[in-house]
Amino acid sequence: MLPTRLLHGYRNFRSGRYTVEHERYRHLAEAGQKPETMIIACCDSRAAPELIFDAPPGDLFVVRNVANLVPPYTPDGEHHGTSAALEFAVMALRVKTIVVMGHGRCGGIAAALNENAEPLSPGDFIGKWISLLEQPVAECACHQGLAPDQRRLLLERISIRHSLNNLRSFPCVNTLESRGKLALHGAWFDISLGELHVYDEAADQWQALGDAAPDDTGAARVAMPAG
Repeated sequence: MLPTRLLHGYRNFRSGRYTVEHERYRHLAEAGQKPETMIIACCDSRAAPELIFDAPPGDLFVVRNVANLVPPYTPDGEHHGTSAALEFAVMALRVKTIVVMGHGRCGGIAAALNENAEPLSPGDFIGKWISLLEQPVAECACHQGLAPDQRRLLLERISIRHSLNNLRSFPCVNTLESRGKLALHGAWFDISLGELHVYDEAADQWQALGDAAPDDTGAARVAMPAG
């Protein structure tokens, strides 16, 4: 049997959300999924995109990995889970928006900053994965005098910009964005405050979103360097 917590959760789902949205689930089962937004997020259990964006079933296509990284386009015949999900979202589902969403106190980011980190297993899968952050770590090192928490926050945000650049290394993404058929965005979630920050690429700045309505313009600019 499954753990008791999961069984209770399932029963609550059946008597709660599924009861309310059973027609939507049936429609999705018959018609298939047609999400317009892809979220590339961290697998950290504290930062679930579906909860943060209050998304109904079928609304978001989500791929999660350690530290919400996007690898560069590398058609080398190897196994590439995130790249496969990206290819499916862009070419099959035809999503219109891709959001790379990081979060505060990210363990993967902290590991990338720890020069003395030991492999967790002989395979060192995490170590190999976060080696994608070598360039962002080098950029972060250019900012002197930062406290450890500030340095981690800076890398969390620099890595998002780096992943956006890697997204554009995929020909299908680059082409569709240049045609105005695909939009790329960066976001960062503050776990302790439940607050979302969005990245303004043109200004290279972050904006904190409060509880304002979507058409409000009261986002606060964050003085922390974007990288």
